[in-house]
Amino acid sequence: MPIALWALAISAFAIGTTEFVIMGLLPEVAANLGTTLSSAGLLVTGYALGVFVGAPLVTATTGKLPRKTLLVSLMVLFVIGNVGCAIAPDYTTLMISRIIASFSHGAFFGVGSVVATGLVAKEKQASAIALMFTGLTVANVLGVPFGTWLGQAYGWRSTFWAVSAIGVVALLATAWLVPRSDDKQDADFSSELRVLGRPQVLLGLLMTVLGFGGVFAAFTYIAPILTDITGFQPGAVSPILLLFGVGLVGGNLLGGKFADKYLMPTLVVSLVLLAGVLVLFSFTSHYKLAAVITVGLLGAAAFATVPPLQMRVLEKATGAPNLASSVNIAAFNLGNALGAWLGGVTIDHGPGLHSVSMVAALITAGGLVVALISWKLDRKAVPAVSLKTANEAC
Repeated sequence: MPIALWALAISAFAIGTTEFVIMGLLPEVAANLGTTLSSAGLLVTGYALGVFVGAPLVTATTGKLPRKTLLVSLMVLFVIGNVGCAIAPDYTTLMISRIIASFSHGAFFGVGSVVATGLVAKEKQASAIALMFTGLTVANVLGVPFGTWLGQAYGWRSTFWAVSAIGVVALLATAWLVPRSDDKQDADFSSELRVLGRPQVLLGLLMTVLGFGGVFAAFTYIAPILTDITGFQPGAVSPILLLFGVGLVGGNLLGGKFADKYLMPTLVVSLVLLAGVLVLFSFTSHYKLAAVITVGLLGAAAFATVPPLQMRVLEKATGAPNLASSVNIAAFNLGNALGAWLGGVTIDHGPGLHSVSMVAALITAGGLVVALISWKLDRKAVPAVSLKTANEAC
């Protein structure tokens, strides 16, 4: 694989760390800023909504920039946002800083996915995307557990200072390793919007929102689940998150490998497994060993969905790769926001923390239904295309 993919992976590591590390620090943030656990959980929702809004907005307003210039600029914005988090004196400032950092997220992964697929042969494009997203998964193996430990030991602000430093390294790696190109996002924006209106593209975006939304309904509240339900001490959360991260790496790479050859079967099977693991977690969360094993399986099932979900939208959005890729990253984060919000509602106004995993499974099951509908439409279209080709030959 080209070395430029590793530069993208380093940046993905930085972005993934700041996105996910907040989950392990919710109790500390809530206590320090004098807010409730569910309000602290809205820092996850706010970040996700920032990605949802920022991805298409940044893509639309930076169309004349070469892709490398845009990627470097986005990492500068990322560093600014995380420094703001580190020095935030109150909840509002922390939320604003998280949103600033989030504006780099969607556009970076969106444009980065296009760059990644352009660096390899067609039959390796899903694997190239998976390699870039490996940075995101490794963030959960190394960045999130270390950041959680650091925040618990030295205060949550120290975590954001560390993330800011990682961001600087990622910025330099992007500037050094990604080749300069004259490629620009210069497609007509109105034309790209029309492409996004295709039924199969809309179904692809919806399956991303729902399919991945269940992950964050459960994972946002993973720390209180492990401490309040399973009975672990707070210090045990970080090592358990390390196992979750190991699962992410394996699931991501396997999802990319199989999606190269069997895109829709891989997508459907990964969503079935994800929903099943979430249901399982609602039972195993009451038993320490079983809970730890299930957390690892959850990581694997969650990120096995990422390469096929991203490739599905790119496949159906021919003619609008930049916007479609960015909007699908936004869709992932809309799912994150939806999941985090529904998890909070379940805790505050529903059956409580012990039911969060089951609610998460229902969200993912909705994505599975959409995927099956989309796949059925594919198979209906094939005979029609074949008949048209036969008629033209006659």
